[in-house]
Amino acid sequence: MSTISTWDQLCFQNLSEKDLSLDQVLERILRFISKDPSSTYHFVIGTDSQVHRGHTKFVTGIVIHRVGRGAWACYRQLAVPRQLTSIREKLTLETSFSQRVAGYFDAGVVTRMEDLLLPYVYQGAMLETFIDIDAGTEPVVNKTALYVQEMVERVEAMGMYAPRVKPDACVASSYANRFTKNRMLL
Repeated sequence: MSTISTWDQLCFQNLSEKDLSLDQVLERILRFISKDPSSTYHFVIGTDSQVHRGHTKFVTGIVIHRVGRGAWACYRQLAVPRQLTSIREKLTLETSFSQRVAGYFDAGVVTRMEDLLLPYVYQGAMLETFIDIDAGTEPVVNKTALYVQEMVERVEAMGMYAPRVKPDACVASSYANRFTKNRMLL
């Protein structure tokens, strides 16, 4: 599989590995699925951000969740060298970063995941794909509620990923979120 040269700049990591290319991430995902191809899987991409002094840190998570039976995950960190104060700008960038990564995991790549599950579809094997948006719909609780529809429409326009918002957007609001808190890039 060939990749566009800009994808080489996207290095992911998790607690046990560093400097994973997107090709290596895909390899890990396919290996994880092949260990139990009769399960239901959620493939999720989500980004969160945190403003720190002098920069805003963005973390994009990729998770393959074997529903009820574990997950494999990794994340990427990026610092924008300014403090973003506009909620709309932060949410737009978060969604854009998730979409950029999802662009690598296009229909051909998702088909490779599905092909592992296909022989087991009558035993419950299934793959659902999501982009998590770190926004909620309750205006009293979430300042992001004004922009939810715009971000949902952006993800829906991609055609292949279903958008999820809080409280269901756990990859953005929980997994990626925990890596945004540290001011330093690891």
